[in-house]
Amino acid sequence: MLTRRFFTTSFLAASAAMAISGATSAAAKTATPDTRSPPAGNSAFPTRYRTVDIDGLSVFYREAGAPGAPVVLLLHGWPSSSAMFRDLIRDLSVNYHVFAPDYPGFGNSQTPDRSRAPYTFDALGEVIGKFVDKVGIRQFALYATDFGGLVGYRVMLKTPHRMKALIAQNNPLFLSESPWFGPLVPYWKDGTAESRRKAAEHYLTLDVVRDLYLTGVRDPSLVDPGEWQADYSSLQRPGAADISLDLLYDIRTNGPTLKSAQDYLLAQKPPTLVVSGRNDILFTGENQQRYREVLPGAEIHLTDSGHCALADRSEEIAGRTHEFLGRVL
Repeated sequence: MLTRRFFTTSFLAASAAMAISGATSAAAKTATPDTRSPPAGNSAFPTRYRTVDIDGLSVFYREAGAPGAPVVLLLHGWPSSSAMFRDLIRDLSVNYHVFAPDYPGFGNSQTPDRSRAPYTFDALGEVIGKFVDKVGIRQFALYATDFGGLVGYRVMLKTPHRMKALIAQNNPLFLSESPWFGPLVPYWKDGTAESRRKAAEHYLTLDVVRDLYLTGVRDPSLVDPGEWQADYSSLQRPGAADISLDLLYDIRTNGPTLKSAQDYLLAQKPPTLVVSGRNDILFTGENQQRYREVLPGAEIHLTDSGHCALADRSEEIAGRTHEFLGRVL
């Protein structure tokens, strides 16, 4: 039976919705990196909008940067798509070869029928792993947010030593409690049609999607309403609601994957940057600080934002990412 202990220790921190600049906590590095944009004179590459066939499935992706440059793989969260990385792709393409795929059922990727292709994190990880091979990526820095960690960790674990650096943006590595997941607990417990219906009534609403963008944001006027409106609209597409509910239900299975990811990162110690909104309603600043339990050398910079920190802190995050990758790749 699902107890309160399960609610606290089940996979509440690695989810969907899966799912700091003021002072960084005392545990964070005291040195302040250069967060400016790339040097003047460097030009971003145009973004290409492509598709690739993965076992008969059309997977859409955004690509920019010079072939041969170090690769950065951007994996998006829920309920968004690679569109959330528009600005970051442009900024990083100055020095890096950037790939940002849409998961099956998200963005512009194909939406296979659920009876033919189950929507689980294992399935998404399998598709993105094949995507990495199909587009010719040999090594990469992983930039993961929200669902992107659950997908990206699976790629990391299946193909060891290919991930050369990790950038976590509002992406959990450890379990933690958050009230945001409370309405999912009955669904995780019994998996009934009634519990699924109630979860849909709560999570598949404009209010919930909007709150992902605005809760914890210091200045909401910096967040383009078109971002949450586009995400909400994507949930209205045929089949999209059921896909999201399938994945929200599958959150409960991810504890072992997180533990395996922790063990791998502890052993391999890849350079790691955590650049998250400390006021995240899913994964708090305290949760993000826990990366240091596995990676003592992780660089942690928590900005005064919420779950979708790129929506209002894109320039700051891009600057920190540039500075970090410039040192470690």
